[in-house]
Amino acid sequence: MKIPDKTNTGSGYSWLPLDNAAKIYPAVQSQEHTTVFRISAVLTERVKVRSLMHAVSKIETRFPYFKVCLKKGFFWYYLEYIDKPIIPLADRFGICCAFRHSASDCSFLFRIIAADNRISVEFSHIITDGEGASVFFKTLLSAYFGEYDNSITGNSDVLPDEKIFDSEIEDAYNHYFQANIPPVIHYTKAFHLPYKAVRKPEFNVLVARISVEGIKLKAKENEVSITDYLIAVYLFVLQEIHNELPHYSPFGKRKIIRIQVPVNLRRIYPTRSMRNFSLFVLPEIDLRLGKYTFNEIIKIVHYKMKLETDEKLINKIISRNVGSEKKILVRGIPLFVKNWILYHKYYTQGANQYSGVITNLGKMEIPAHMMEKIDYFVFIPPPPNKKLKINCGVIGYMDKLVVSFGNITDSNEMQKKFFRFLTGEGIHVKLVTY
Repeated sequence: MKIPDKTNTGSGYSWLPLDNAAKIYPAVQSQEHTTVFRISAVLTERVKVRSLMHAVSKIETRFPYFKVCLKKGFFWYYLEYIDKPIIPLADRFGICCAFRHSASDCSFLFRIIAADNRISVEFSHIITDGEGASVFFKTLLSAYFGEYDNSITGNSDVLPDEKIFDSEIEDAYNHYFQANIPPVIHYTKAFHLPYKAVRKPEFNVLVARISVEGIKLKAKENEVSITDYLIAVYLFVLQEIHNELPHYSPFGKRKIIRIQVPVNLRRIYPTRSMRNFSLFVLPEIDLRLGKYTFNEIIKIVHYKMKLETDEKLINKIISRNVGSEKKILVRGIPLFVKNWILYHKYYTQGANQYSGVITNLGKMEIPAHMMEKIDYFVFIPPPPNKKLKINCGVIGYMDKLVVSFGNITDSNEMQKKFFRFLTGEGIHVKLVTY
C-alpha cells in the first residue's frame, strides 16, 4: 500500500489493513452500537458554511488514510481508499449514527457536521481513536478560521502543507509488539446497571460544563489528577446504585464494580500514528469486602492508574492482543467465523468485565489567537453496548471542563447522582443544551 501523492490523490493508494484494535469493531457494530464517537467545537459565532467547505477541501489531501471505506476480505476486513471529495453535512441525522457498509454504497468512516454555531467531526473507531480525530479536528478548525481571518495561518498539530509521514499509518501495536511476554490476568464479571435499555435505537446525551478550577482544587486536595477524581466519583456513584438495589435483584449478585479507562499510548511510546493506539486501565472496587468511602476509592484509583500505565504492564496487554492475531490458526479462520468468535468474546468476556467507561480526551490545546472564537468543546463517546448502557466522555478547554453521558436507557438516575456528588463537593456544574 502506498500513500497517495497530494497532487494526485488516487495514484498508488489501494488498501490498508485494520490496526489491531480496529479488528473487533466490524464484528460488534450495529445500528445501535455504532462504534462512532463525536468531537464538537461550540463557537462564539454562527458557522460560515462557505469557509468550512473551503477549509475541508484545503486539508482533505493531508489525511488520505481517513478517506477510506470498509471492505470485506476472505480472512479479514480491510480499508479501501475512496478518491472523492469530503462534503460537510448538516447536523440533522442524530448523534454518532452508523456508517453505511455495502458492496454498492461504501461510504467514508468519518463525517464533518455543522449546525448553527457548532462544528463537529464523527469518526468510526475502525479508523482512529480520540487522539487521531483531535489532530484532524484542530487542523480543520485552523484552516476554517484562516479562511476569513488572515491572522490565523498554520497553527495546528498537523499542517495541510506538511509532508505525510509513513509512520502516520503504521499499526503502532504491531510496531511495539514483543513476543514471549507473560499473559495478563483474566478479570471476573462486573456489576452492570439495572436500568432497562430502550427498545428502539435511541441514544440520549446529557452534557454539563464544570469549572476546571473547582475540580482541579478538589483533585489537588486529594493529591490526584482530574481523571482520577472523576473515575473515583463514577465508582462511588455505581456503589451507591448497587447498594440501593433490593436483595432479590439479579444485578446485585455481582459485587465487582470496575471502570474501563482508555489510555492514550502515545504518551508512553513515541509514534506519529494517526490510527488507534490506546489501551484500557480497569480500576475497581470489590463490594464483598464492604462499603467504601470516597477517600478509600480515590486512593485505589490513583495507585491502580499509576500501576497499570507502567510500560512493562502495557507491554503485556499489547503482547496478548497482537500475539493472538499472529497465530497461524487464527489467521487461517474465514472472516464469517472470526466475526462470530469476536462478537461472542466481546459480550461474554469484554463487556462483562466492566461496569462503566470514562474517556478523558484531556485538554484541547488551541493557539491563543483562535481561543476567542471557540466557547467550549464537547466529546461524546460511542453509544454504549447493551450491557454497559451508559458511558461518559470528558474534554477540557481553557477554564471549562465538559462531561457528557451517553445513555440508551430510560433512566437519568446515574447521571443525576454523578452531578449531585460534584455539586455537593462545591464544584459548579451547569447543564447545557446540546
